[in-house]
Amino acid sequence: MDYPLTLAQILEHAHRIHADKHVTTLLPNGTLHRYNYATLYQRVKRLANALTELGVQRGDRIATYAANTYQHLELYYAIPCLGAVLHPLNVRLSPTQLAQIMRQAEDKLVFVDSEYVAQFQPLQDKIDFLQPVYFGPKSADTDTSYEELLSDAKSAYTWDIRDENSAMGLCYTSGTHGEPRGVLYTHRSMYLHTLAANQTDVFGLTEADVVLPIVPMFHAMAWGLPYASMFAGADIVLPGAKYTSIANLIADTGVTVAAGVPTVWAAAHPELRKRKTDISSLRRVIVGGEAMPPALIEVYEKELGVEICHAWGMTEMSPTGTFSKLRSKHQNLPDTEKWRIKAKQGRPIPGVELRLATETTDGFKELPWDGETIGELQTRSPWTANGYYKIEPTPEHFTNDGWLRTGDIATIDAEGYVQIVDRAKSLIRSGGESISSIALETALLKHPYVQEAAVVGIPDEKWGERPVAVVVCTKQTDENFSDILRQQLISEFPKFWIPDKFICVDEIPKTSVGKSDKRTILMQLTGSQPPVEKSRIRNSTRKKS
Repeated sequence: MDYPLTLAQILEHAHRIHADKHVTTLLPNGTLHRYNYATLYQRVKRLANALTELGVQRGDRIATYAANTYQHLELYYAIPCLGAVLHPLNVRLSPTQLAQIMRQAEDKLVFVDSEYVAQFQPLQDKIDFLQPVYFGPKSADTDTSYEELLSDAKSAYTWDIRDENSAMGLCYTSGTHGEPRGVLYTHRSMYLHTLAANQTDVFGLTEADVVLPIVPMFHAMAWGLPYASMFAGADIVLPGAKYTSIANLIADTGVTVAAGVPTVWAAAHPELRKRKTDISSLRRVIVGGEAMPPALIEVYEKELGVEICHAWGMTEMSPTGTFSKLRSKHQNLPDTEKWRIKAKQGRPIPGVELRLATETTDGFKELPWDGETIGELQTRSPWTANGYYKIEPTPEHFTNDGWLRTGDIATIDAEGYVQIVDRAKSLIRSGGESISSIALETALLKHPYVQEAAVVGIPDEKWGERPVAVVVCTKQTDENFSDILRQQLISEFPKFWIPDKFICVDEIPKTSVGKSDKRTILMQLTGSQPPVEKSRIRNSTRKKS
């Protein structure tokens, strides 16, 4: 039977088969809001009617400026299922960037989380062409209240998406290496991505799971978890805008699977370790955004009994591309070898094709999967974009034979495990040779004195670029950190790889999705930022205060 693959099918399946499963949200006052899928279903239908009454038509872009809450989840379904396009805004971008994005997207409405009203105001001043809808109570006569919209709306609505290739979502890249670019997702692409993500050797979610997406819902559709969780019938726990204790949330709700960037799990580890018994329900943590240090993988698995699974992907990929789990043949390996494998970005999930390539005068030459050959990582799949919103495809991003150029430099071994070596734009070119900043960072993180590390290339008259390491230290000492950290690296890397400087800082700047912001670090170190920003950087030989 041939009929369109749409998100309405996910919603209907969740309602018919898993109506008694729950969505729990941590509210700003510290209490938990809880309702079941059946209630969510009825509210989504009311919301679809309310949006229609507001004049929303098929293809209209509807923005959200919101945290991970039940109301945002309702919008995740109502907007696409009535034929409009969900556009989650990254609340960590500047008002100027967001205003530019919203103008390009031509958003018709914007929904604003009650916790972000003050933060939203500078953006509102730049987009006065849009009237926001607030999750909380009205603050002015002209404001529109989300809950009032629902209370006044009819409860009956019939989904009627006939073209599975119509757009359902619009997400913008974080703009780490330039201006943010829009990526359209279709009903078909997200439906297929959901099926692939729920494979046993990928997210592997089941009806028995309780899923905590800490990854923001504005970041590449929260890695697809809002759709994957409900299709599987898992309970969902949403942390809201201002969660203070991941341990409390896990303990109070019985979370079994959680997902977030490595910095979240590094910060949460001390509390989780103290409350090991309370958080015993947690069995798996999905990590993405950047690599989790092997030492941190070890403490989670060894001390807490929590499986760590690396995922890699991109906004352009909806976003999951690879997932790292051990194969059956690996089960009898020593723990250290298991953790080494787990530290890789994993193998392509079903439906995703990868290749390593190098550019030649005749196009791209494919490279072998031997775990040693380094090349540009390229991909294609039924849920990978073949262009950017309102931007013509360019050879910089897409090949002539239909592959996405990810911008990552990697190796792939014979078993298909990907190891990201660096971003193409983050490779340090020194004296004509390439230096991997990621390899240096990974080695630095093995030292007990190092909590975080970022390595960047600083312009150098003689060599072109030279590496400089910026670290957050865990220990106060009068010892010379430069000598200590240089010694940490010297046995693993060629002499010319060793950073010229090791700079100890209180905090490493982060991008809007939690990665080390190397562009900002570089600007601070080279003096292109105001002195107040540079004041956080001090000589590594000093005692850390």
